[in-house]
Amino acid sequence: MSKGRVEAFSDGVLAIILTIMAFELKVPTGGDLTALGPLVPVFLTYALSFLTVGTYWNNHHHLFQAAGRVDSAVLWANLNLLFWLSLMPFATGWMGANSTAPVPVAAYGVVMLLAAFSYWNLQHILVSQAGPASVLAQAIRSNRKGLVTLAIVSCGIPCAIFAPWLSQALYVSSAAIWLVPDRQIERALNASSSRPA
Repeated sequence: MSKGRVEAFSDGVLAIILTIMAFELKVPTGGDLTALGPLVPVFLTYALSFLTVGTYWNNHHHLFQAAGRVDSAVLWANLNLLFWLSLMPFATGWMGANSTAPVPVAAYGVVMLLAAFSYWNLQHILVSQAGPASVLAQAIRSNRKGLVTLAIVSCGIPCAIFAPWLSQALYVSSAAIWLVPDRQIERALNASSSRPA
């Protein structure tokens, strides 16, 4: 299977996930600004989830630009990632509607953690296939941002039991790390294309 088909399928799934999350934003019943008050936690959770899914889309694009080949291991790893990301609308809606309840806040973190681990697994499989001298392996020598994200979200899950607000702050900080895009793969691709053949 070509990389293009995997990317197109993944793009379609991610677009549907973002659309479903947007449908969860309900129109307020009142016509004044106070009617927006109850929607603040829902909107903030939606914004966090949109940033998270958007980050995965961005990094997924770069990852497959540098990938060499696609086989069944890559397909299954990619489906595993898409499965966990497909739970983001549910986790978003639940935490948004129950932003101070420990279980929904912890569940949101579990979905974030499993999506992050699934992305790491997909990246690991692609790097293993490409080999240690590949552009992809050179670009992902250090995955500090990914490891820090896993650590922060892992800490946030148990915090939900006694301080849901702290969990949410940790989830936001893990997403904020990615506001500055990770350009390792992009730089490695540009460097390899500028080398003489």
